[in-house]
Amino acid sequence: MPLMKSWVSSANSTAHPFPLNNLPYGVFSVDSDDPRCGVAIGDMILDMQAAEETGLIQLGDVPLFDVPYWNDLMEEGPAVWAALRDRLTALLSEGAAEQEKVEPLLVAASAAELHMPFAVSEYTDFYAGKNHAFNVGTMFRGPENALPPNWLHIPIGYNGRASSVVVSGTDVRRPWGQLKGPNDDKPRWAPCARFDIELEMGAIVGTPSEGPITVQEADDHIFGYVLLNDWSARDIQAWEYQPLGPFQAKATANTISPWIVTKAALEPFRCDTPEREVELLDHLKDCGPMLYDIDLEVTMAPEGKEATTIARTNYKEMYYSAAQQLAHHATSGCPMNAGDLLGSGTISGSTKDSRGSLLELSWGGKEPLTLDSGEERSFIADGDTLTLRGAAKGDGYTIGFGDCTGTVLAALEDPYAR
Repeated sequence: MPLMKSWVSSANSTAHPFPLNNLPYGVFSVDSDDPRCGVAIGDMILDMQAAEETGLIQLGDVPLFDVPYWNDLMEEGPAVWAALRDRLTALLSEGAAEQEKVEPLLVAASAAELHMPFAVSEYTDFYAGKNHAFNVGTMFRGPENALPPNWLHIPIGYNGRASSVVVSGTDVRRPWGQLKGPNDDKPRWAPCARFDIELEMGAIVGTPSEGPITVQEADDHIFGYVLLNDWSARDIQAWEYQPLGPFQAKATANTISPWIVTKAALEPFRCDTPEREVELLDHLKDCGPMLYDIDLEVTMAPEGKEATTIARTNYKEMYYSAAQQLAHHATSGCPMNAGDLLGSGTISGSTKDSRGSLLELSWGGKEPLTLDSGEERSFIADGDTLTLRGAAKGDGYTIGFGDCTGTVLAALEDPYAR
């Protein structure tokens, strides 16, 4: 599919992340106005609350955009999702008959503040990138035991905290926790010294379910995708994770990009998961291309310094798709809700410069990175700004997500000091 032309001229640039082919969903505010739903088109944002109030958008008898989140639309299901996309395309296409009615409802993106685009119902994070799992396993158990016995059979995950999910631009405070090094006699209470990122994609569940669903049904239930940074306190994690897995090490923050890119916008970029080393059980088998060809990158900028690109990879490196993760999540009968967020797990490629975490990039701190500023990093320093970017490259257009960025602040004074 080539670039679709819009009367919003900035949307017709081949490099702009928000062409008519995209139409991502977010929540914005201007000055002291209340946050409201918006659709990005070029350098502008279409005010969805105003479009509904004026009758330009009508999807049923009940208002869907009188709230500052997209969950109400999610719950309407795929037929309504498709109807909205068709209507937006008609309103914003080059030569649209209702252009004059739409123009007053556009807001300059440069004047807007972006907020959480949806209310997160539940948050689950997976460990479904093989290169990442193999790298981390090799560091701690050696290459012969890198992958746990179950890894090639199921997408491993853990239930996280929905309250930890924040929108891009939110500062992240370095956490305190219990730390115990391999040579320490006992744990100590201290700020995290090995703070890290994880480059992930987040899949947003749109259609609720009450019992097991197939991989195809799971794919149909997914509303859209965001970039996701799973901030990780590696030294806290090393002490606490056995036997039940991550807990406080993963509870500091999970930053998402501000725009939901719909599954419909990503259709031209579908691709297959990698060849299976072990045949999956029937309920998890691939039923078509379920991954997406999305270029990803991570930059790190010390305070007051220019950013350095420290990693480049692609979402197609995942071993399990979001649909397989969702299907596995529901196998026990676990209800899935509109607004559930599924983190893909760290997306790493097969080369050193394509690793999606500092743990891998610095190989546990043994091989520090040298930034363009000349500074070295094994893990994140206070004042560093980490930014995730993603783009799917089409025929004369780009589908982007907006930056997923956060700056790390110094730890608080000891909160338990007496």
